[in-house]
Amino acid sequence: MRLIRLMAVAVILAVALAATPASAADTIKVGAILAVTGPASFLGAPEAKTLEMMVEDINKKGGILGKKIELIVKDSGASPEKALSFAKQLIEEEKVLAIIGPSTSGETMKIKNVAEEGKTILLSCAAAEVIVNPVAKYVFKTPQKDSYAVIKIFEQMKKMKLSKVGVLSSNTGFGKAGKEQIEKLAPEYGMQIVANEVYDKAATDLTAEVTKVKASGAQAILNWSIEPAQSIVIKNARQIGFKGTIFQSHGFGNIKYVEAAGPAAEGVIFPAGRLLVADVLPRNNPQKALLMKYKKDYELKCHGEECSTFGGHAYDAMLILTKAIEKARSTDKEAVRTAIENLKGVVGTAGIFNFSPQDHNGLDMTSFEMLTVKKGKFVPLGK
Repeated sequence: MRLIRLMAVAVILAVALAATPASAADTIKVGAILAVTGPASFLGAPEAKTLEMMVEDINKKGGILGKKIELIVKDSGASPEKALSFAKQLIEEEKVLAIIGPSTSGETMKIKNVAEEGKTILLSCAAAEVIVNPVAKYVFKTPQKDSYAVIKIFEQMKKMKLSKVGVLSSNTGFGKAGKEQIEKLAPEYGMQIVANEVYDKAATDLTAEVTKVKASGAQAILNWSIEPAQSIVIKNARQIGFKGTIFQSHGFGNIKYVEAAGPAAEGVIFPAGRLLVADVLPRNNPQKALLMKYKKDYELKCHGEECSTFGGHAYDAMLILTKAIEKARSTDKEAVRTAIENLKGVVGTAGIFNFSPQDHNGLDMTSFEMLTVKKGKFVPLGK
């Protein structure tokens, strides 16, 4: 009898051990480094919620290639040092197929080389063009290029017969990259930068900076940041009596920034993807159906919280990854990476993605719409 019991235990152990690799093989590990808390939480929190929603839905439908996704979210708090530590952990210990994020450009640039060295796909949710220019084999990004945003803004300024610009930017990777693009492109579009101020990302009062801009004779303010400080720029500028138009970067695409600025935000102009105005898009717009579904699903999951372009960047990253896995019919890193590089016509929240070995962003100028704030809401400019 004892021998029989021992044999039964041995059989159970053997079955358990045999099942472990099979179980691991039935999951796809995907890491995410996002600023869920901290100064960039307006970016990272909706990104995390979006990914959790998508993974839950994908797994309910049986996963991809019959495999469930195991999502591992790391909260960086927008710290490049934390992002670096998490990236190493996800690559070396968790052996993830891909990393989605980070939320900010500074974090992304901090871990870009780690992803390359670890031959791990990185789908950044940050906007700075330097993330993908020059092209790195394993690094992609989903937000539109900051140079395209600058061009759209300058084109609008020309339409409004504005030429003297006061530039404000935060001391972040995103702020620095945008400032460089503004300075580079201004002469080409006939823009004179009459003031150029850099401020701390954690600033709570920017009266001194906007006062300098006003004194410079600037006809318009162009602010480039992703932090809550961009709302302070707007409030302080109006408080000191600046009457010109205020332009923001595509980092303004969260209604919470408008709410923080209050009535002062009325009339602010900025470029963004069409997610923020999905309701008013014509029925034949190729993005409308996807945008409306994401908007509905997100707001239902998040108890009425309005979706933002930032959550959309995470949506696009997961969408691209799943499309590539399906196209490759494999979870091999190199096969999936190659598949991403050759994806065409992928309709996402930021636009229609067409990747190539030379373009790891996949979006063109048509991905941007010029928006403004009207009665506390985002609306297409001119409507």
